[in-house]
Amino acid sequence: MAPKPTNYWLWAKMLAGGGLIAVGGPYLTMKLTPTEEELFKKYNPELQARSLANRGKKEQEFEDFVTNMKEAAKSDKHIWISLKEMEDRKKSAALAQNRKDAEDEKERQKQMRLDAGLQPTA
Repeated sequence: MAPKPTNYWLWAKMLAGGGLIAVGGPYLTMKLTPTEEELFKKYNPELQARSLANRGKKEQEFEDFVTNMKEAAKSDKHIWISLKEMEDRKKSAALAQNRKDAEDEKERQKQMRLDAGLQPTA
């Protein structure tokens, strides 16, 4: 039995269809996705004002995040472990600062009572 002849028309249709999907799909997605400016213009004026007011804060948060990621990447440990350790250190420092502030407040209250001639409480 003789081998079947190659169906060139079928191969041409398959290649054309694959090319259309591989190139046309991303192109269509690019054209249909709105830009940030178009989305911003669709906001109501109140949301636009709030977005503009918070823009600097959001940019600063992102800069801080990138700085922390760069610092964590310098470590030999996995980046998420390094970030967790940095976060734990910040939390413990904040707790220590809160304790110190509470002690200072108690000391000020005690001093104010002494200055006013009242008995200090234990």
